[in-house]
Amino acid sequence: MSGTVPASIAPLREFVVDFGRLLDGRPDERAILAEGGALLRRLVARDDWLPEAFAQPDPARYQQFLLHADSTQRFSVVSFVWGPGQATPVHDHTVWGLIGMLRGSEYSQPHAFGDDGQARPVGEAVRLDEGDVEAVSPTVGDLHRVHNAHADRVSISIHVYGANIGAVRRHTYPAEGGRKPFVSGYTNTLLPNLWDRSAERRAVPPDTTP
Repeated sequence: MSGTVPASIAPLREFVVDFGRLLDGRPDERAILAEGGALLRRLVARDDWLPEAFAQPDPARYQQFLLHADSTQRFSVVSFVWGPGQATPVHDHTVWGLIGMLRGSEYSQPHAFGDDGQARPVGEAVRLDEGDVEAVSPTVGDLHRVHNAHADRVSISIHVYGANIGAVRRHTYPAEGGRKPFVSGYTNTLLPNLWDRSAERRAVPPDTTP
């Protein structure tokens, strides 16, 4: 994307509308992850819609930009921006979630609790490349650690959660054991205006029909 030409957020707007319609049907979680995952896969199949303001890394830590929060908090859409080599602690979500890779790559290392209650890696890390989608939830696996697969460039993933995730009380699991509650919040205080189509309409030539 060019930094001088604003991105058209029409694909994001369409995704939000379609995801809301999906939830209007009151599907079970299995259907949400399957059908919602297909919608997210379509969104991240193209990388020309995310505004630059919501794609900015920070040298100190990964960034979590809120793109949309449903008015009844049924779901939220977030861009995660990973600087080179940045990683999360081991953490849970407590709600269903979908992760779609928009730019670059990341690794998700599943964890599970041992008999002693300690969270430890289990199985191989899952690599997400551009266009890939992964699901998390307390029913399909909710505990993982994520890191940018690249040590020399930014990666960006788009996350959809079954709540206003920045306000959800969750947990991290330190290497020394135990768990620590946290509420992530968001990096940004402003949101993209999904419904302002004035720029798009200005780009269309006026009707010259007699």
